[in-house]
This record gives sequence, C-alpha cells and structure tokens, in this order.
Amino acid sequence: MRELWVATDDGDRGPADLLALAADLRVPVQHVSRKRLDAEARSEAPQGVLAKAAPLHEADLDDLARGSTKRPPFLVLVDGVTDPGNLGAILRSVDGAGGTGIILPRHRAVHITPTAAKAAAGAIEHVPIAVVSGLPTAVERLRRAGVWVVGLDDSATKSLFELGDTASEPIALVLGAEGSGLSRLVRERCDVLVSIPMRGRLSSLNVSAAAALACYEVTRRRLP
Repeated sequence: MRELWVATDDGDRGPADLLALAADLRVPVQHVSRKRLDAEARSEAPQGVLAKAAPLHEADLDDLARGSTKRPPFLVLVDGVTDPGNLGAILRSVDGAGGTGIILPRHRAVHITPTAAKAAAGAIEHVPIAVVSGLPTAVERLRRAGVWVVGLDDSATKSLFELGDTASEPIALVLGAEGSGLSRLVRERCDVLVSIPMRGRLSSLNVSAAAALACYEVTRRRLP
C-alpha cells in the first residue's frame, strides 16, 4: 500500500483500525472530500476509504505450469468471461480451494477492475494471475508441461464427480463464458470434458458458482 485516502466530509477522521495500520506501515494518509474519493475510486460504494497500491505482478505461464515441490499445479483458465463480478468471485474460490494460479486471455475477456477486485475480497493479492495472448495455445503449453486440462462443458457426458485420480495430478480447469461456453478451439484441445449434473429445471450454473464447485471437488479429491 503506497497511500491511503480517507473521506472526512462529515468530520469523522476515518476508521481507527485502518489509520493505525497505516501508521504502523508508515503509509501516508490523505484526508479528502468524499466527492474526490468517489471519483478516484471508479467503483460503487468505496465506503469512504481508498488504498493506492503497486500494480499487480503478472505471473508467467510456464512458472504456473511447473508448480512447486509442495503443491502440484492447480490452475483455472477463464475463457471469454466478461463480467468483473464473476471474475472476482472465481478468484475468491480459487484462493479458498488452494488453487495455484489463474490464466486469462488478453483479449475478449475481463481483467482486474475495481469491481473484480472488490468481488475477490482480497484474493487478487494472493492468487498468481497470468495473461496470455491466446487460450488455445496456453492449453497446449500446459499439456506439454504435463498438466491435465479439464474443460467444463454442459454437453459433456462425463461428470465432474468422476474425475477420480486426475484431480490429484497437475490439473487445469477451464471455464467458459455463460451462454456460449468454451470456445471451439479450447474445447478441442482439452484432455477431457466434464459437466456438472443438474437435477432441476435449469441447464447450468452461473460461471462463478461452477468454478467454486469444480475447484472444491479437486480439493476434496486431494485430501489425504
């Protein structure tokens, strides 16, 4: 955190705990009008506080594919998702389930925005994010590195809950956009396609809900 802005229009000096933390970290604090803070925040309901931080570090795809000696790769690829709230919720699930990174296409997809950051509830600070020029090529690179690529597709005959031992291997889950699903080239290059069984009248889940379910299924399979 490089600087903290606090709105003080009503005479309140700001949240005492945040001001104390800023003082401990020697972060400069600026007391500004709420109008100025809201304009700078570029998001809904900043709640009178704005922290300015360094740019996010962009992870390298090959580093994510290698993983570490302690944790095999557990990645999530996002194909064509354009809603920042969904991206933030996906990031939060990836972090909660112990995922090791997320991969986004550079074009025709949402990246980190104030709305995505808010929905992620801090996960953007902990989940490595790689941005690639093309997702189909990224899938091929992951496969060559020994990562199993599993696409979630509503039409797949195999269930997510039939992953078996594959979940314990280096794995990458691919999530498609709502409505259109996985793009053709990405679908064709996945090692396996799975679907989430739907027992009601609807045919699919919201992409962030599907991400949460799939991530925690991998985590469940990896439990000792």
